[in-house]
Amino acid sequence: MMASAMVVPVVDVQSNNFKELWPAMLLAIKSSSFISLDTELSGLGNRKSLLAESIEDRYKAVCHAARTRSVLSLGIACFKKVEDKTNYTYFVQVYNLTLLCSEEYVIEPQSVQFLVQHGFDFNKQYAQGIPYSKGNDKGGDAHAVNVRNLFVEILRARKPLVVHNGLVDMVFLYQCFYAHLPERLGTFTADLSEMFPAGIYDTKYATEYELRLIASYLEYAFKKCKLDNGRSVQAGDKGPHVFLEFCNYTGNMQSYVDYRPCPDSHGVGGTADVCIQFSAYGWCPNGSQCPMSHDTDLIIQQDERTKESKRQKRKRKKAQKGARELGEDAQDAPPSKQPHVESSNVDMEGQDNGADKNVPTVDSETTDGPKEDAGSPPGCTNHETVGAAGEEGRTVTSEGQPGDLALNSGSDEKTDAGVKSAEPGTHRAGFDAFMTGYIFSYASSLAIKPEESSPETWLPSCLNKLYLSGKSVPLHVTKSTFSKSSKAHLHKMDIVWGRHLTKDVTPKMETMA
Repeated sequence: MMASAMVVPVVDVQSNNFKELWPAMLLAIKSSSFISLDTELSGLGNRKSLLAESIEDRYKAVCHAARTRSVLSLGIACFKKVEDKTNYTYFVQVYNLTLLCSEEYVIEPQSVQFLVQHGFDFNKQYAQGIPYSKGNDKGGDAHAVNVRNLFVEILRARKPLVVHNGLVDMVFLYQCFYAHLPERLGTFTADLSEMFPAGIYDTKYATEYELRLIASYLEYAFKKCKLDNGRSVQAGDKGPHVFLEFCNYTGNMQSYVDYRPCPDSHGVGGTADVCIQFSAYGWCPNGSQCPMSHDTDLIIQQDERTKESKRQKRKRKKAQKGARELGEDAQDAPPSKQPHVESSNVDMEGQDNGADKNVPTVDSETTDGPKEDAGSPPGCTNHETVGAAGEEGRTVTSEGQPGDLALNSGSDEKTDAGVKSAEPGTHRAGFDAFMTGYIFSYASSLAIKPEESSPETWLPSCLNKLYLSGKSVPLHVTKSTFSKSSKAHLHKMDIVWGRHLTKDVTPKMETMA
């Protein structure tokens, strides 16, 4: 029987429920083990400048984009490691914040077209987007319930921050929710190192230099990690494995949740030609009009088939070489004398990473009983575990008896209860943040040595390294002896840690106009 697919609940946050969800978001942030972020932007400006040879010039180009464009949507995924569970079990809460910059900003037609094609609702953004102002704090910002102070709470939590291809994200987050950007890159990285003392991790860098996947764009990396994790679970390997738990939202909270299905790749059929551009970079200039396939599952399957073919060729060459060394004719060498290469599910050698392409994944879901968990928000009755091998196609109710299919069913089961289900393929900052966090949790589980039981080690080889396109070395987020922190940052840090505030006051609601 085929295992159920993972379904990720994404809480949709906008101006009409931001204040209501504020306590739950703060609880998720404070109780998390790490936080992953993603943004949707109104544009990036001159693409060539973003790939300038000089990293300082690149930084200036991204700064110009951040000062003139805006963040349209912010995704926050909070991963909390469940200590009383085996392997690497995380309780995950995902939020998608629809934002509206209160100042004038540039919005590029190319960005609009891309976002609309991937399900972004501009009508909802202009009608219900959470307002925010960019640059330095304005009067009254210190205690207001707003996005800028939500970012302050992320800083106060002192958690590891995870991004994917995150230089642009970090620059936009700084300008839009923190302070005016410094002019020099060295000052910017010095500020970041103090803002996030637990470290910044870039999963695009981890994907290329730690996991060494064939492609490193977000959807490809997520599906490949999920696929390999599921194969390892099904094969009964000792692990480590990644398991996830989600909230079962009830009551009024259900109306705020989009359920995002993540179908398993069970030997995707068909011989459709894949788009070479999309296959390599996750982007195609023809978009939805491209006659070639953009199916990431098919791309992964073909990559694995190609890898296996190369592996067999290397095996034959090794056999022939061994035969020649024995003075035998390679063509007539019996199978018993051909070198045997053990096939593994996760191949960490070389640039390619693949496995037997026809092995299905297992992401069965079981629901634990109600938990008194400090990280559970209001409206979350219990957790849903995803990734454990169990009874397929069923859940277990809080009484411990088999119940009706819940999150692991399709969208039809949810429509009767008035619950929204996001279309597969839609581009949401919240779900992108979740995919980023999943890649990080999977890569971290592989990187931790058996004698290292502490999750605080995470990915030491990727700590404070931001991926740079076209460069063989990353951008190191450190404070060098030649760089000083910016004045705006120092002033902001005083506010973050309350050194300029004489007393605590109850946050007031910012006008949602």
